Amino acid sequence: MYSQREFVDEGGLMSYGPSLLDMSRRGARQVDKILRGAKPSDIPVEQPTKFDFVVNMKTAKALGLKIPQATLLSADVVIH
Repeated sequence: MYSQREFVDEGGLMSYGPSLLDMSRRGARQVDKILRGAKPSDIPVEQPTKFDFVVNMKTAKALGLKIPQATLLSADVVIH
């Protein structure tokens, strides 16, 4: 189990963690506010709000694991 999807893309079994793409977009919005004149101290700190659950079925099969259907249905991405 990993916290970043990239590990699952490279062969890890599962990941659950904040979406790096969403966090990058949010960071860009913060930078935009600062470049438009906002004081950094006036901008609230944001927590991640979007999390990704990714399952790699290739790895599960190689390990001889059966992933329950309910788990696969709750995954954001299933790698076949």
